[in-house]
Amino acid sequence: MEDQGKLPEKKKTLKSKLRESFAQVPMLGWLLGALIAVMLEYYLGDALADVLRLPKIPVLFGFVIMLKKPLLIPSALIFVLLIYALPIGTMARLSAALTNRFVAWLFNFPTLISVLIHLGLLYAILHLWSDISAYRVLTLKLTMIAIMVTLSLNVINGYMGEFSCSHPAFMALGAYGASVFTVALFVKDKLFGAAVLPAALGPFMFPIALIIGGIVAAVGALAIAIPSFRTRGDYLAIISLAFMFIVKSMIENLEIVGGPRGLSNQPDYANLPTVFMWTIACIWIINNFVRSTMGKALNAVRDDEIAANAMTVDTKRTKVVAFLFAAFWAGVAGGLFAHVLRYINPGTFGLQKLAEVLAMVYFGGLNSVYGSIVGAVSLSMLGEFLRPLEIFKWIIIPLLLILVMIYRPTGLIAFKEFDVKKLIRPKHND
Repeated sequence: MEDQGKLPEKKKTLKSKLRESFAQVPMLGWLLGALIAVMLEYYLGDALADVLRLPKIPVLFGFVIMLKKPLLIPSALIFVLLIYALPIGTMARLSAALTNRFVAWLFNFPTLISVLIHLGLLYAILHLWSDISAYRVLTLKLTMIAIMVTLSLNVINGYMGEFSCSHPAFMALGAYGASVFTVALFVKDKLFGAAVLPAALGPFMFPIALIIGGIVAAVGALAIAIPSFRTRGDYLAIISLAFMFIVKSMIENLEIVGGPRGLSNQPDYANLPTVFMWTIACIWIINNFVRSTMGKALNAVRDDEIAANAMTVDTKRTKVVAFLFAAFWAGVAGGLFAHVLRYINPGTFGLQKLAEVLAMVYFGGLNSVYGSIVGAVSLSMLGEFLRPLEIFKWIIIPLLLILVMIYRPTGLIAFKEFDVKKLIRPKHND
């Protein structure tokens, strides 16, 4: 009887030891483990899939196969266990001492060097993982664009404390602005005629196209920011929602950009490295913005605008700058979105897009760069995981959102600062 009473205590001790053991693994160790896993899948995935009687390598960690063909659930689980779970866990734990020493040594140099090494490993993982399937490439690109849109909206709805519904309009302005630039200059098109410049220059001019898309979105934001910030709460939401419908209607009636038929023939400039670099730039710049003096002023305006104004914060200027800044990045994301799909129409930027972006912001967490990344990635991937369920997907995802709003009203990871140094630091025992 005494042994039986001690058994749960031993199990608990083993579990806690296991947790503590993996807590000592730095980010570099997890990235190395993930790199080994994707290399195993890249070179041995087809053979293992044949052995397990799978029709092909599971595209999204076996979820799609398991939902389409429940009889293949054991095979899909074994595949994920052998390719991902065991290699990542084993490599991360075995390399912990070495990676901790290496990361500690890197901290003797400028932080940028360590960051670039981590980003290089992350990109290698994403490249190898997505190279197996065109569907993975598309899913990965759209997920990274979702991160950009969610982050930019969180600046307004989270850090500034307002409620804006105009982000699909900013995406539309950016998408059409960037598309007109690239299609008119580098593509022979029915709407715009012959190409003005050699197509070889296109990839080098693409960053300019995205910046132009962001500027067009920011100018559109300026048109509503000045009158909108005379109001607060529900009134701002109504004005921004009206702006979304105005932009959508305007594009539908502009035959010069295809009208309701949409605009196509965008050059294939938004490859994986390009989208990855713009996503990293967006995360870095927005994180610096919200941690700057302007970001602190935004928080002050959110908490108490009257008190912030009394403490010499120019509340109107602060809100307008933040609104234009967020619109710019939404426009850049829209430009990337247009060149990933290589076709856009006004219907893409309607209420469904608004619902998706708002869900990602509030699911991940307000006032948090971490939360925006988690919300965008989790909901984007969840939507793809549940695609075989068709209409039932739109029942499961809203129910999940309702549960999160009941038990975690501020989102999964809210009000948490994104500190790169803490993320990549060594994890030695204290």
